This record gives sequence, structure tokens and C-alpha cells, in this order.
Amino acid sequence: MITPEHVEELLASDDERAVLVVVAGAAAVVPGTALDTDDYRGALQVVTRRDLRAQLDTDTPSRRELEEVAARLDSTVTRLGA
Repeated sequence: MITPEHVEELLASDDERAVLVVVAGAAAVVPGTALDTDDYRGALQVVTRRDLRAQLDTDTPSRRELEEVAARLDSTVTRLGA
């Protein structure tokens, strides 16, 4: 569900309030302002761009780091049953 590409997309977003969400069983990176729209109301917010950047020690993570973060986030979402 959550892939390294989602993590990379979130980090690359120009929107500091961007969020990785899960809605209807699919992960997506959305602008922070989109959370109040009908399309994303009630979506599971996985991590914000700001929080993800704070967790990483670098602004340019390696492919391995992206994979590890994606796996950790995916595991967490799976345990929540989303």
C-alpha cells in the first residue's frame, strides 16, 4: 500500500502541510488543504511532510532509507486495519 515512491513524493512536495493519507484502501500524498474536502474527509492521516522530515537525518534519503520508512509506515497502517 505505502511505497517508497509515496515517501519520496511527500518529501518532494512544495506544500509544507502535505500529508500521506490512506483513503478507500489506497495511499496518496495530498495538500494539507485537501483534508477538508469531500474526497479526503475521514482519510487516515499517516504522516505529514513536516513530521517525516523531522524523523529523517537528511533531506536526501537513500533508496534504502525510503524503502525502510515506507515499510515501517505500511506496517503501522496494516496493524491499524486501514
